[in-house]
Amino acid sequence: MGTAIRVELWSEDRAAAESAMSAVMDEMHHIDETMSPFKPESELSRINRDAAGGPVAVSQEMLDILSRSLDFSRLSDGAFDVTFASAGHLYDYRQGVRPTDQQLAQACKAIGYRNLLLDPQARTVRFAREGVRIDLGGFAKGYAVDNGAAILQNRGIHNAIVTAGGDSHILGDRLGRPWTIGIRDPRRPGELVAVLPLKDVAVSTSGDYERYFEEGGVRFHHVLDPRTGKSPSSVHSVTIIAPDGLTSEGLSKMVFVMGVERGMRLIESQKDVDAVVVDAAGVLHYSSGLRQGGPPARQ
Repeated sequence: MGTAIRVELWSEDRAAAESAMSAVMDEMHHIDETMSPFKPESELSRINRDAAGGPVAVSQEMLDILSRSLDFSRLSDGAFDVTFASAGHLYDYRQGVRPTDQQLAQACKAIGYRNLLLDPQARTVRFAREGVRIDLGGFAKGYAVDNGAAILQNRGIHNAIVTAGGDSHILGDRLGRPWTIGIRDPRRPGELVAVLPLKDVAVSTSGDYERYFEEGGVRFHHVLDPRTGKSPSSVHSVTIIAPDGLTSEGLSKMVFVMGVERGMRLIESQKDVDAVVVDAAGVLHYSSGLRQGGPPARQ
């Protein structure tokens, strides 16, 4: 998945703990092999290669996660859209390559979640037009940490954290103390803007500092607005706290694209969800659930 995976847990049985961590890592490899857009034989790559030509048979797992992506697209009025990859694949953040305006305009014609056609009965996926591509990077890591946490729970482990990049799923507490998740300062490496004490939740952070390059004073980063195929600039980072990682990561992308005002309205409409947003001016915004419990601790 292009990121570091970490598992921390408490167990009185070392062998059982090591076996559980190994099972989590096996699941991470499975998800990577299934959902990677970079591996030619992954299920996702097969969809991108063949779905414009006709229905492609997929696993129930893939059908379920694509169905959830459409739920997110409808919830956000298209701010979350896995077909962003129709333009996203034209960027190379390591090499500092971006599409020309002409290339981007052509690619954006294929963006639109309504171009992703699912048939639950036949268990197939089809694209409505040529040029459509999908990428699950908007919430695959959240899905992965959820699965990892479920594996640990099924093995009787109740105090743990599973982390994949900026996404974590927390089980229980740290034996009487909450887990602490730091929100990094988007522009000052090594500094934090807030620390969140958490237990039994998932948390995801999306930032414009994760994968990016700069050109002419403009930062091109990996979170793209599906309407334009370009990087939003009104927000530097979004952190979401939610019951599960699929939701927290998906919402982090939605709010990033929607901006502070629209994004916070969406968060306030969701049950058991909170957010911390750092806008382009460096101002910290947090949702009412966090305000009621007091603002996040600042460093």
